[in-house]
Amino acid sequence: MWRLRRAAVACEVCQSLVKHSSGTKGSLPLQKLHLVSRSISHSHCPTLKLQRPQVKTSFQQFSSLTNLPLRKLKLSPVKYGYQPRRNFWPARLAARLLRLRYLILGSAVGGGYTAKKTFDQWRDMIPDLSDYKWIIPDIVWEIDEYIDFEKIQKALPNSEDLAKLAPDLDKIVESLSLLKDFFTTGSPGETAFRATDHGSESGDKHYRKVSDKEKIDQLQEELLHTQLKYQRILERLEKENKELRKLVLQKDDKGIHHRKLKKSLIDMYSEVLDVLSDYDASYNTQDHLPRVVVVGDQSAGKTSVLEMIAQARIFPRGSGEMMTRSPVKVTLSEGPHHVALFKDSSREFDLTKEEDLAALRHEIELRMRKNVKEGCTVSPETISLNVKGPGLQRMVLVDLPGVINTVTSGMAPDTKETIFSISKAYMQNPNAIILCIQDGSVDAERSIVTDLVSQMDPHGRRTIFVLTKVDLAEKNVASPNRIQQIIEGKLFPMKALGYFAVVTGKGNSSESIEAIREYEEEFFQNSKLLKTSMLKAHQVTTRNLSLAVSDCFWKMVRESVEQQADSFKATRFNLETEWKNNYPRLRELDRNELFEKAKNEILDEVISLSQVTPKHWEEILQQTLWERVSTHVIENIYLPAAQTMNSGTFNTTVDIKLKQWTDKQLPNKAVEVAWETLQEEFSRFMTEPKGKEHDDIFDKLKEAVKEESIKRHKWNDFAEDSLRVIQHNALEDRSISDKQQWDAAIYFMEEALQARLKDTENAIENMIGPDWKKRWMHWKNRTQEQCVHNETKNELEKMLKCNEEHPAYLASDEITTVRKNLESRGVDVDPGLIKDTWHQVYRRHFLKTALHHCNLCRRGFYYYQRHFIDSELECNDVILFWRIQRMLAITANTLRQQLTNTEVRRLEKNVKEVLEDFAEDADKKVKLLTGKRVQLAEDLKKVREIQEKLDAFIEALHQEK
Repeated sequence: MWRLRRAAVACEVCQSLVKHSSGTKGSLPLQKLHLVSRSISHSHCPTLKLQRPQVKTSFQQFSSLTNLPLRKLKLSPVKYGYQPRRNFWPARLAARLLRLRYLILGSAVGGGYTAKKTFDQWRDMIPDLSDYKWIIPDIVWEIDEYIDFEKIQKALPNSEDLAKLAPDLDKIVESLSLLKDFFTTGSPGETAFRATDHGSESGDKHYRKVSDKEKIDQLQEELLHTQLKYQRILERLEKENKELRKLVLQKDDKGIHHRKLKKSLIDMYSEVLDVLSDYDASYNTQDHLPRVVVVGDQSAGKTSVLEMIAQARIFPRGSGEMMTRSPVKVTLSEGPHHVALFKDSSREFDLTKEEDLAALRHEIELRMRKNVKEGCTVSPETISLNVKGPGLQRMVLVDLPGVINTVTSGMAPDTKETIFSISKAYMQNPNAIILCIQDGSVDAERSIVTDLVSQMDPHGRRTIFVLTKVDLAEKNVASPNRIQQIIEGKLFPMKALGYFAVVTGKGNSSESIEAIREYEEEFFQNSKLLKTSMLKAHQVTTRNLSLAVSDCFWKMVRESVEQQADSFKATRFNLETEWKNNYPRLRELDRNELFEKAKNEILDEVISLSQVTPKHWEEILQQTLWERVSTHVIENIYLPAAQTMNSGTFNTTVDIKLKQWTDKQLPNKAVEVAWETLQEEFSRFMTEPKGKEHDDIFDKLKEAVKEESIKRHKWNDFAEDSLRVIQHNALEDRSISDKQQWDAAIYFMEEALQARLKDTENAIENMIGPDWKKRWMHWKNRTQEQCVHNETKNELEKMLKCNEEHPAYLASDEITTVRKNLESRGVDVDPGLIKDTWHQVYRRHFLKTALHHCNLCRRGFYYYQRHFIDSELECNDVILFWRIQRMLAITANTLRQQLTNTEVRRLEKNVKEVLEDFAEDADKKVKLLTGKRVQLAEDLKKVREIQEKLDAFIEALHQEK
């Protein structure tokens, strides 16, 4: 019993030790075991002192492999020395478990070393991907800033738990060996190379037997197949890169990475070109920044090549018709979506949808027609278009109208010369890359553009020659060597930096870009031009062309942009110095800023109209209206009525004529007077000088705004109807309430009659010539006609003295009498002259009589109140002028209310609309805001803007390097 109890205690102790010693920190030495266990295990070996080594292993470096499937460990029994016959199986089991721990840890160390060695070999075989770090988002490289690895490490399970999950290291080694064998066999390209090498080695004896020509043909065939194989591999990699790039850009577009997005390099460069294109023709700084200028004969395939580069059908198309009527600047850049948008519009056209493509083509066509002026066929004004999409090469291309040889019907006579001048203007830029497009399906001798390109770039240092429609050329041309001569530049007198051959489809405008690309690749894969080495693999397809043009473009940009920036710095210094010397106390306001300043001044002046006092409005309106209607009142109302014999007939005649006047002429005349008064006041506020603050540079603009606003303003149509009723009621009233109104009417009547008398005196003086005082004092004489008029006047005055109440018209016998009296004195006159003289003489006589009667009526208010009963004095003419005066006052008050309540606000609204229209019309602002000061400020602002954009672009360019 005692022995069994002691064995049980030892078993419990050993089990506890196994649990505590299964970790990786090390095992307890045998001396530290329980005394009973030690005596049982080593009772027959008292001198043996076993010390287990402390094994320190770390499973942290294999943490990524812990997900591999586990398997049970099968350990063969191990016998250590002499085993006692006594069956202490719990103790033996504990000891074996302790030894199993060492086997597991040893295997882990060996397997880790083998895995590390295999991993190093694998890593050395992988190519260097440091140049492709841009594919991986920035947050991956900055992940340590967002994740606390120390906290994660503390949260991971300890080594004791990992020891229980030890992986099957045999399977790991086997898998790594398979990976090693896979990578050591080489990539598909390397396999192709090795296959070619082995084939060539194994066939050395065979090559010796065949002829040299067959050997060359076989080598060329193998080289072509190898090139095509690598071409396909490259295309596949590019396609995968495009998809990955698209995913990255889409994530950035959605804000997943929360990275600050900046403008792309090509967008910044395009903005610089847009600002440069806005310069006036008189600006003396030349634009030498690089562009890709696409030139070619009409229908040579320019637009198709550009669409293949942009990977979308974006241009209008027509069969044999000129579609490109103005330059189109296309900026290609990368983006998550394939879209297009104009510089001056926010609408995006989805190039993956056919309806958006149709709308884009229609919009481009409309803009071209808008740019073309009347009587012209093409225009030099540029349309700016941005195209973004995954995998697009970054560059700026300008599509120019096709060069023509003959002007056809419907074209302007100068169309050919205009196209030449536009093309030369773009190509004469020493840094412009000329993309010369030549139709390969027509005779080279019919080409026009090659001579033009040779003149602009005789050495071919910036020209890339592109031969289109090579499929038709290969089919139709009898001599294939002719195509080789064109590509090598031997057939044309021009030189080029590079030569390319492309296929732009089967001639069907409905073909998609993908279908054209597949057809192009299939054609060149089976073409004799490649098989016979007339063309190199890098000289064909629009994809290779796009890569070459983009590389050439950026090379040219890097070489020239800093020089252009220095040129603009010097120009800016010169302009700033000129401004300081000529306008030291003025701000540098450009045309837009000056327009805004003038706009504020004009609006302030319009608002000042509402500050005019009602008294001022009424005085001006009343005075102006009387000046307009006084002639009608005196000549057509008062004088005819005054010729009557009694007061009843006088009043009847006056009432009838006043009613006719009110119904037809008076309201319309009053509205005209009010509108002209408003114009005069508005003009006075607009044109009067403001003292030292007055700037005459705004005078033309203010005058144009005033004229256009007045032209657009129309008085309210209902004003005349309401005014007619008011005026009719005012003229019907005859009740003068007090003496003050009576005296005011007499004063008004006297002023009116005296003004008419003065006019009549002047007319008589002009008729009869100067009197004796002027003849003596100023040495003036009368003409023969004036002498006749003078004699006639004297004769008529004698007749009036005899009958002061003579009526207004002469009788026939009176005219005969006057004529005979004049003939007796040797003066020969005709009846018409006598009537004209009588009109003025009688008018003067009547006005003097009326003024005398007006003076008598000053004390007639008392008789007026008694209705002139028992009085010989009748002052009906005073009552008439009182009615006219009262009507003028009421009309002026009514018009003043319409002005202040309605018309001034409507005029202010019209002025604002005119200013808004002028603000959108750049040509109008250039026409109205002119002068050296404006042009200098405009140039200075543009140069500063260009320099800032160039500096930002250069900085971004250096950062990209």
